[in-house]
Amino acid sequence: MRHLKTVGPVPILWDRWTLAPPWARRLVLGELLAAAEETTELMLDLKGRDVRLSGHVAAALAEHCPGRPVTVCSQRWELLEPLADVPGVRVVHSVGNLRQLAALRRRFPGERLKGISIHRRLLDARIVDELRARSELVMSWPVDSPDQATRLAEWGVQGLITSRVDELASMKVVAA
Repeated sequence: MRHLKTVGPVPILWDRWTLAPPWARRLVLGELLAAAEETTELMLDLKGRDVRLSGHVAAALAEHCPGRPVTVCSQRWELLEPLADVPGVRVVHSVGNLRQLAALRRRFPGERLKGISIHRRLLDARIVDELRARSELVMSWPVDSPDQATRLAEWGVQGLITSRVDELASMKVVAA
């Protein structure tokens, strides 16, 4: 499921070819958590800079699905730190560019992470091997075609993030 994005201080919500006014009803995290099946593991991608967001997410998880498996990722790793000890939460460090990949290598030397989510363009078989040695789970985005999904799985990527679920859902892809 995708969400509409804000245009900074401009009161417009958008995503791809969709525009919405700021008064359009938005799904609140507590509603999503309450509505999701217990067997559905959600992945929440935290945006923004305000570290108070982590506390709000932790409170919503405690209220609506305490202990239930939830993956939380962000390219702002400081947002992940307060969630690392929340029962059921898998913290995933998201990497969107070469600078962040270098920072990941420096910041967590010898530490085994719960998960890494990394942009597809940064990957090859050697990088995936390195990341799998550093992390329990390696995911990649955007995965837009069956060929990309197959190649990433052959390299050992274990999770594929796509907006083309219908196109890729019937594939039988298993990570190496």
